[in-house]
Amino acid sequence: METVYINSPLGITKIIGDENGIAVISVSDVGTNEVSQTIPEVLQKAVLQLNEYFEGKRTDFELKLNPQGTEFQQKVWKSLLEIPYGKTVSYMDQTKKLGDVKAIRAVASANGKNPLWIVVPCHRVIGTNGSLTGYAGGLSRKKWLLEHECPSPQQSLF
Repeated sequence: METVYINSPLGITKIIGDENGIAVISVSDVGTNEVSQTIPEVLQKAVLQLNEYFEGKRTDFELKLNPQGTEFQQKVWKSLLEIPYGKTVSYMDQTKKLGDVKAIRAVASANGKNPLWIVVPCHRVIGTNGSLTGYAGGLSRKKWLLEHECPSPQQSLF
């Protein structure tokens, strides 16, 4: 597995992957890790696409993914990929779509263990009442990502 650290507007982004796909994308605070001087070839596409996302030039990702998790977690993460850019769903909506409303805590837990920050968009899942609940990267990052994807239109003064 290769690893690269890049700057992002939300901190230092770590990307881990190999020829089988990207296994981990995570974020940490600035100062936690040094930015990489070189980008392994196998990770260059992921770095490019994440930078395009942050620049507002990309709304979906075209990467080979290889997250490690249980069968249930894989199913939950796959369902996250169906949430369109700029849209949100509630944990209950996601749970209903997966077919078992009693599994809401398990679904929320799987979302929290999502190893592919932004690319598998768990930040698009919110509380039933619209609250920004439960985000491993921190609620301030979740808020930033949602505003980045769906900025409020400028109000006209006239």
